[in-house]
Amino acid sequence: MKEEVKIFFTALMFYTRIPCPKHIDHSPEYINKATRYFPLIGWIVGAISFATFWLCSFVFDSNLAVIFSLLAGLLVTGAFHEDGLADVFDAFGGGWTKEKILEIMKDSRVGVYGVIALIVLFMLKFFSLRNLFSAVDEEKFYLIPLLFISYHSLSRLTAINIVFTSDYSRDDEKSKAKPIAQAHGFREIFGSYFFGLLPLAILCVFHWQFCCVLLPLILLWFYSKRYFTKWIDGYTGDCLGAVQQLGECISLLTFLALWKCM
Repeated sequence: MKEEVKIFFTALMFYTRIPCPKHIDHSPEYINKATRYFPLIGWIVGAISFATFWLCSFVFDSNLAVIFSLLAGLLVTGAFHEDGLADVFDAFGGGWTKEKILEIMKDSRVGVYGVIALIVLFMLKFFSLRNLFSAVDEEKFYLIPLLFISYHSLSRLTAINIVFTSDYSRDDEKSKAKPIAQAHGFREIFGSYFFGLLPLAILCVFHWQFCCVLLPLILLWFYSKRYFTKWIDGYTGDCLGAVQQLGECISLLTFLALWKCM
């Protein structure tokens, strides 16, 4: 039990900026095991984002409340995944060989492809959340926190599936993502799927149609994995961040489309 607690706090420290006990460090062994709690971190980020939205909605209009909820998510994660998205768009937009793509991804500067990707990303998130909140009836407001937590957990499950089904692309030992690529067993896979799918399962108790969100996420996993393998023979940590962010947008857009069809 003590080891599981340490693994959880390792995940919390690695994937967020939330303070953790001083004895927790970046041990490669525990970072690799922390994969099982990656979607659970989505619960925490989603809950904080929803709490921010809910509190701000008492003071500001819904547009500002959505913006502050997105800002809360950025502060909690340190824009960890958004940085990966920008790097991936810059690298694959400007590189035509594996070596060049990997070189651009390691560059700390953000190029035009990354800037455009981030602008479109936040526009999609903002308008998807804004329209989703407008579509949900007041008597079903209890679904909003479930939707927040679900789109965060599902997007992280989609990203971690690439780890389970693909190879790590880089050969250098200095990459922060290297530890999570070394090994994964039943506990990592079971934990990821359990925490990734549980919020959606609860949502489906109220509206079974929400399970349809899995289809576009499976397509995102499949085509992302194939694309990364084609160009760089696997994935990097930035690739996982990009898939996670795309998974958030796809989940929100699918939830909105499903809600309007129900």
